[in-house]
Amino acid sequence: MAFLRSLLGLAVGAVMISAQGNTINTTATYTNPILWEDLADLDVFRVNDTYYYSADSFAFSPGAPILKSYDLVNWEFIGHSIPTLNFSDPTAYSLEDGQQAYVRGVWASSMRYRPSNGKFYWIGCVDFNQSYIYSASDPTGEWTQTGQIATCYYDCGLLFDDDDTPYVAYGNTNISIATLNSDLTAQVSTTRIFNGTFYIEGSRLYNINGTYYVLNTQPASREWTLKSSGGIFGPYEQQILADRPPSGTPGSGYPHQGGIVDTPGGDWYYMPFIDDYPGGRVPALTPIYFDANGWPRLPSNDSIALPHAYPQPPVHLSTSTLYGLDTFTGPSLGPQWEWNHNPNTSAYSFAHPHGLILHTATVTPDLFRARNTLTHRILGPNSTATIELDISRMRRGDKAGLALFRDHMAYIGEQDGIVCLQRNLSLGAGWNTISDGYEEASVAIPKATTPSGYYGGGRAKQSVWFRLHADIAPASDLLGTFHYSFDGHEFTQLGTPYLMNTTYFFFMGYRFGVFNFATEELGGSVEVKSFDMVPGMA
Repeated sequence: MAFLRSLLGLAVGAVMISAQGNTINTTATYTNPILWEDLADLDVFRVNDTYYYSADSFAFSPGAPILKSYDLVNWEFIGHSIPTLNFSDPTAYSLEDGQQAYVRGVWASSMRYRPSNGKFYWIGCVDFNQSYIYSASDPTGEWTQTGQIATCYYDCGLLFDDDDTPYVAYGNTNISIATLNSDLTAQVSTTRIFNGTFYIEGSRLYNINGTYYVLNTQPASREWTLKSSGGIFGPYEQQILADRPPSGTPGSGYPHQGGIVDTPGGDWYYMPFIDDYPGGRVPALTPIYFDANGWPRLPSNDSIALPHAYPQPPVHLSTSTLYGLDTFTGPSLGPQWEWNHNPNTSAYSFAHPHGLILHTATVTPDLFRARNTLTHRILGPNSTATIELDISRMRRGDKAGLALFRDHMAYIGEQDGIVCLQRNLSLGAGWNTISDGYEEASVAIPKATTPSGYYGGGRAKQSVWFRLHADIAPASDLLGTFHYSFDGHEFTQLGTPYLMNTTYFFFMGYRFGVFNFATEELGGSVEVKSFDMVPGMA
């Protein structure tokens, strides 16, 4: 339990009681990271007693995941702001015609609630070109694109001011604030509010009791505050908020680039992310205060590495979107799931009473170019994913399995009655494939369990199980270890553990990836009967 309390922000101290969001006070404390999953470029805000969190997702689809919390420590996934990546390069975002959109798409965006009409809005620049706006009345419901502006609001922060005017802070080094029209479909004007003398980005814009603040990061080590008491367009002064603060996680980078949020009682918190590769960038939380001159300050520069009392009495939400068993009961995927690029929606469906059917959607030897690879963020510091696959409807040449998915990766899979470990798949310049890897080890599926007519669409049920344990803590061995089973009980390691890449250039961390693609012809399918992710379990 100490492991789960640490990585998921669960209470350490007196036990709390919760019913319908009501809690009794406790002496609970939390430690960072509050959630050890890759959720970078975060934006956080409060609506009444509910906190919302928006993160980047690059080319994974749906885009811009949304989480919710009642205490800023315990979170659950509730949806996505971008149902489909309908951007200006549709073939690339759908892995069609030999195109791909790796390290493009959704990053450093902003999400806010507008009290005047009760709607939520998301805004972000895509491909350094256009800025897109999506909105929804319910963040767990249907989001629709409501605007597109021919200006790149780079690393933007959205604010609905006291008079309901929408503003967007954006830019790098030199920071500007754009005034948008009422329905966020056009720019009214833009004003340069700060000329930097060093590189900053990641703007977050606030009006706190008539004083305006813009938070910016100096990658990847410091957080700065711009402050104006003379109105939203300044003049602004600049001071440091966090200077290379320790994270408390051995081997990690410095916490930086985030936002601030208040509790209903008026306490303030700073939420940055920590560079924790190979797992990615994970959120942290620390209290802050405002000094006599109105500047936000950390209690101490090492406060992120220290335990703190909960901002509010803990409200433990369901952990089913973070880890645990998913049997794919439909009618849609849970909000924790994202496809690698836009999926072919006709190539997957739900079995009765449960199970996810993945038809082959691509003929390719290259997993990086295979459509409909389903991904799940890895829970740190280490966790294990196990999938059960019914392979009875696979066709000759089809490959299906479980990947340690990133720009340098490995996978365990089944092809033509053989379980194999493929390693050292790599992307290179322009994020194009430079290696399909090589087969390190293989084992034949026992003939006694291989159904008659297996190749070419046999109908007798045949399951194999694949298991992948991933150590993603920066100071760990950084290894992914693959196992297989033919009965779901006895698992055997295949090949040698795979050493994960810790460079940041791909930005997203490693994920578990479930895949099925054809190397000869379409027509085959597998049924993913279950996906089970548990903390630890080496």
